Formats: sequence, structure tokens, C-alpha cells
Amino acid sequence: MKVLIALSTVLCVVLAKDQPRKAIVYLQGTSGVSGNVTISQPSCTEPVFIDINVVGLTPGKHGFHIHEKGDLTDGCASTGGHYNPDKVSHGAPNDQVRHVGDLGNIAADENGIAKTSYSDTVVSLYGARSVIGRAIVIHAEVDDLGKTNHPDSLKTGNAGGRVACGVIGILEPFDEPDSECSSGQQGLLPAAVTVVFSLLLTRSWVL
Repeated sequence: MKVLIALSTVLCVVLAKDQPRKAIVYLQGTSGVSGNVTISQPSCTEPVFIDINVVGLTPGKHGFHIHEKGDLTDGCASTGGHYNPDKVSHGAPNDQVRHVGDLGNIAADENGIAKTSYSDTVVSLYGARSVIGRAIVIHAEVDDLGKTNHPDSLKTGNAGGRVACGVIGILEPFDEPDSECSSGQQGLLPAAVTVVFSLLLTRSWVL
């Protein structure tokens, strides 16, 4: 019985990493900017898919980032800096060196509408580095992606003020246990099952 309980626990923890997760952000600002962002991830070893729909922007590009705090007590100002657990320099989404929260720019058309979607391999909805509970912020200016000589280029991309923000919340609830996600995750289940069944066979032989 104890072995069966152990097998059940292992399966529960491992399969939790393979369950899809989905988050949502309602964006609101003081200048008429509003919209929503959904973030979905099929499993902890796959990229997130980000879908963006924002209105009320000035035409052109705007910095678009995940910030470290989901704190809106002082509006967008209280969300802190870019989410940057590795303490590295600001960069473009495809750079080797970047903040986890560096999502580049979104482009608004002549009507102030920004509607786009893309995937990202650094952001995650799983484990200790999950972005759930943090904030997304849209900036007034274009993010220079850390490529200029401006003093703020390698910190914030010199993207200017904050025109809208929102907290990343859970869209589809999940009650499964969470744990660290690693690149070796996909091989964990067969190994765990092999170990537990080996224990079962050993126990049967002893009995």
C-alpha cells in the first residue's frame, strides 16, 4: 500500500508539469489605454504563447514588459522594475542576455490599436520563476532593446513613462502541486515509474 501511495504521489507531481496553464491580464491606464493579454503554456517545458489586444495607444511602438510586482496601490508606478531574477542587463526578447520580463515592443496602428501574438521561451507560468501574480506594463515610448547609448538603455530600454498596466492572474484554476521545472522534465515520468515498479517487484519477491 505504501508503495502504491508513493507511485500516486510521483505521478501527481510529474503530471502537474504537463498540465496546461493559462493566465490573463486586464490592462488599464490613466490616459484611456485599456485591453487584455492572455498567456498560455501547454506544459512547463514548452514556450508560452502571448496574445495581446490593446486600444487607446498613440500610433507607433511601445515598450511592453513584465514587471516584478503585482502591486497597483500607486497605479503602474508601484509595479517595480522589469522582472529580472538573474540580475542581468536589459535586452531584446531574442537576446541571450535579457530580463525575463523583456518582451520588446508592441505596435499600435493609426487607430491606436495593438493586436498581436507571439511565443516566448523565457517567460513561464510554472515553478519558482512563474510570472503569475506579477504585472505587465505598457510604456509611452519605444523600447530601444538595450542597443543605444542612453543611460537607461541597459536598464529599461529608455521606454519612457507607464501608460497602462495590470496584474497577471490565473485564468484557468489548477490545484496540482507545483515544483521546479527543468529541461530534463520530459524524462522524469518514465524514470519515476521504473523506480516505483522496481520497488513493487522487490516487495513481491520478498513476500
